[in-house]
Amino acid sequence: MGHHTPLFYEKPLHLVRGEGVWLWDNEGNRYLDAYNNVPHVGHCHPRVVEALSRQAGTLNIHTRYLHNNIVDYLERLTSTFDEGLQMAMLTCTGSEANELALRMARFCTGGQGVIVTDFAYHGNTEAVSEIGTAFMPEAKTTRRVKAFPIPDSYRPLDGLGGEPLAQAYADRVQQAIDAFHAEGMNVAGILVCPDFANEGLLNVPPGFLEKAVTKVRQAGGVFIADEVQAGFGRSGRHFWAHQWYDVTPDIVTMGKPMGNGHPLAGVVARPDMIEAFSRESMYFNTFGGTPVSCAVGIAVLDAIEEDNLMQNAVTTGAYVADGLRRLQQKHELIGDVRELGMFFGVELVRDRKAKTPASTESRRIINLMRDKGVLVSTIGVHDAILKVRPPMPFQPGHADILLKALDEALTQVASEGSV
Repeated sequence: MGHHTPLFYEKPLHLVRGEGVWLWDNEGNRYLDAYNNVPHVGHCHPRVVEALSRQAGTLNIHTRYLHNNIVDYLERLTSTFDEGLQMAMLTCTGSEANELALRMARFCTGGQGVIVTDFAYHGNTEAVSEIGTAFMPEAKTTRRVKAFPIPDSYRPLDGLGGEPLAQAYADRVQQAIDAFHAEGMNVAGILVCPDFANEGLLNVPPGFLEKAVTKVRQAGGVFIADEVQAGFGRSGRHFWAHQWYDVTPDIVTMGKPMGNGHPLAGVVARPDMIEAFSRESMYFNTFGGTPVSCAVGIAVLDAIEEDNLMQNAVTTGAYVADGLRRLQQKHELIGDVRELGMFFGVELVRDRKAKTPASTESRRIINLMRDKGVLVSTIGVHDAILKVRPPMPFQPGHADILLKALDEALTQVASEGSV
């Protein structure tokens, strides 16, 4: 795998078993998983495991043969979307889904230019590496991608606030459009995570996304929403994070949580776009949308509904957020707390007034918490935001364990002084 294969923590974990929100290592130590969104409805959910096993023992074929599972699944899946997003194509990974979305956008608009934030990550294929402005080398040389500053209310552009701040960020999107046109390139679209997760789970200035999408559509482009991290009810009050905004995407991409660990991902889009694109491209995917994958997808949707996981994201999410804000009052290192249902960002700073990123302290804290049996990670431009994104069955009792470990880690880092 190579010497540079990324691993979590200074002392990497060797995991051997998972159940619900818990993981066990090869020495029998148990860890509370407050990070992984792949096992969306919980590690090794019995309903999902049973559906996978049953269908794998019956038949597994690709989508060039007929099978009820894919029709049943896509009818269930598209029913969760707003009117107008009623057709889908299935893939195996979120990277594939985003690449397919880019192909579709470029084909249907005739443009090539794609607009993303200046700290974006949307997958690993060559096409989506082009838009990976956070750390992908392909993004540094491409002419087909332009970026705008992350729409952050905590470190606002030009010190603005409210509607002027939203307008200022939207104007930066317009600058990207104008730059494409100056270079003789038309715009294909804007692609963002509606939760702006990798950027730090931002508190987006109200009105920004609506203004930005309007500008892109006026330029002939489309809006692609990457729901890999925030979709499938994680935000609690909506099934999809983009539904928090007053704008409907033209294309939505999905991945990781869709199969609870099984490689299932896809694209939902306007029917006219899918029909036009597929008429010319003959898209099909050997492993995307098999009867096994669709059985798993149906089981995940069943678990979300039957285990009442969206309501849990609201109630337990509020409990976690309240606890984090109590810790913010106690620990000067916490500069900002952000939440979206069962998703939390804790921005750490060395100086609250100057908002100096506490990057070294953040890395120290996640390793201390790992030693205390709680798994979280870091995100953001400065890698100074604790990323807390547990499986959806996370309960208040689990939150108490998380909050206690974080409190102790913050206290220890403060006692150590400058790390």
